[in-house]
Order: sequence, then C-alpha cells, then structure tokens
Amino acid sequence: MKKLITGLLCACLVIGVVIAEEPLLQDDYPERYTVVKGDTLWDISNTFLKNPWMWPEIWHVNPQIENPHLIYPGDVIKLIYLDGRPRITVDRNRVVKLSPKVRVIDESEAISSIPLDRINNFLSRSRVVGVGELEKAPYMLAGEGRRLVVGKGDRGYARGDFDPDIGAYGIYRKGVTFKDPETKESLGVQALDIASASMRALEEGDVEGKGDDIATLYVTRSNEEVRAGDRLLVEEERAIDSTFFPSSPDSEVTGEIIAVEGGVTQVGKYDVIVINRGQREGMKVGNVLAVYQRGERVKDRIRGDRVTLPDERAGLMMIFRTFEKLSLGILLEADRPLAVHDRVKNP
Repeated sequence: MKKLITGLLCACLVIGVVIAEEPLLQDDYPERYTVVKGDTLWDISNTFLKNPWMWPEIWHVNPQIENPHLIYPGDVIKLIYLDGRPRITVDRNRVVKLSPKVRVIDESEAISSIPLDRINNFLSRSRVVGVGELEKAPYMLAGEGRRLVVGKGDRGYARGDFDPDIGAYGIYRKGVTFKDPETKESLGVQALDIASASMRALEEGDVEGKGDDIATLYVTRSNEEVRAGDRLLVEEERAIDSTFFPSSPDSEVTGEIIAVEGGVTQVGKYDVIVINRGQREGMKVGNVLAVYQRGERVKDRIRGDRVTLPDERAGLMMIFRTFEKLSLGILLEADRPLAVHDRVKNP
C-alpha cells in the first residue's frame, strides 16, 4: 500500500510538472490583436498567456513571411487551433502602398521584446570582468596640458601594454566586486562605462614586458569626465540582438538577486538586477525567472522560538545579458516590494 501511495504521489508530481510547462491561455484572451507602436513582445505574450514565457511553444511560423519572428506595428496577431492545440499566427502586409509611393517596413521598426530604453546601455557597453583584469589594463595618465580630467572631443594620454593593431578602446572605472552570498566565490567585477576613445598615436616603451607604451587618445564619447587612473579595455565587437523571445530555462535554476543597478537595495518594475547565475549554469538571453520575496523571520508565540516563513512569489524577470558566472535581467512584473537577496527560480 505504501509503495502504491508513493507511486501515485510521484505520478501526480510528474503530471504537475507537465501541466506547469503547458501554455495556459488567459481567461479573457482576444481572438485577434493589432500590434501598436510602443507594444513589446512581453506585453503581447501577457495578453494571450498566463505564463508568457511559454510564447515560443505556441508561436506558429508563417513560412510565407520574411523574418516571421519579428512583429511590427499594424500586424494582426491571431489565436488559432491546429490539431487541437492553440497556435499564434501573424497577418502582415510588409509593403504598404502610400500613393504615389510604396514604403517598405524596415526591420528596425519591429517591436522589441522588452522596454529597450531601460537596458540599451547594458546591452551595448556593460562589462563584467574577471578579478584583477582591470588592474592589468592600460590606464589614463592625463589630458592635454596636464589636465587631470578629459571629456568628449579632448585629447588624452594613457600608459600600459597596447596592441598597435587595435584602435578603439572603452574607458572604464572599477565598480562593485560581485560575490556569491552563499559560497563567497568571486563572480566578477563591474567595469563602469565612462567613455570611448580612439588611438591616434602610440609610442612604444623601451622596456620589454613593462607596459611602458604611451598612447595618445581622442575621446569620442563620454558619459562623465575621464579621470587619471581610469582603465582601458578593448572595445567589444558583438552583435546586439533585441529580438530575443521569452523562454523558460532549460534546467532547474535556484539563485538570488545580488545587486540592483544604481547601488540601491530595493527593486521596482523595470529595474536592472544582477543574479548569481550565469552561462555556466545554463542561463540564456530571454530566460524568464520568477522572483520570490524571502520569507520573514517571526517569533512563534506558542513555542517561543523563531521560524522562517515560506518565500512568496512576487514577480517575474527576464535575462537580457549573460556572463560566465552571473547575468543581468530586467524586472518585468512585481506584485510587492522586492530587494537584494530575494530569490529567483524557474517560473
């Protein structure tokens, strides 16, 4: 009998997992929805699904449409059933006749997955480097005329071990050193984006291996004043993909929020957060995670001891950039106040 009960429990658990991973339609989902400017894929997913991270499971690729995964204002999203299963399709007129001209919609007009204005800087310039990497990098000496600070359009000088074939550098300042709250492992160092510069001249040092090269730089972009001691890293060449689809992680994830952009401890909707799980744990761009508010410690007035209440599910976040040991995400939904050290798990 005990074995039978155990078997039934296991079967129920398995069934529960399957059900949890099935796309669940909203009770009031529309049969059709016309995309408008300002929509995001997350908004549309939420309109049709209770678990919007399952959107790829119901997306029906229209083979006759170029770039079917891109959605544009004016597209009509429809829910249909194929072989008894719900599927989302899109009706699109990529060429719009505007007499006497014909305008072809450009890919740049496609809607984004999430609010890009909140994360653009993190997509293009955010860096997390290994411990000690910044200390080994070339550094700013001074500006023209021995000025201690320089800005966009100024000339400056830097010292270090330069590659004469590399002409573009980002200028960074050391930020937070991220550590795993439980294991105390160093997960990386935040390199704060300050400016960009191009190499104008390089005077190679005469002491081999001492990093005595002196570079003349022209500051092409700056967020704030560049100071002596700021570090130079080779500009990253990577494609910025803003069309990622929401998805559930491929494996079980249990982590926590270790930082909030801006150095605050409280987390609100559309805040950028850092979690202690990265590429080595299988995190991918587009992964959606549930955020749980940690259970409070309360006193048991009957027994006299203290107990920790269960964690409460309080929001959803989406990963938009991954590093080896940590990831950056944006909080898309929040039912209650969240904070650093709250947990993240599979949705």
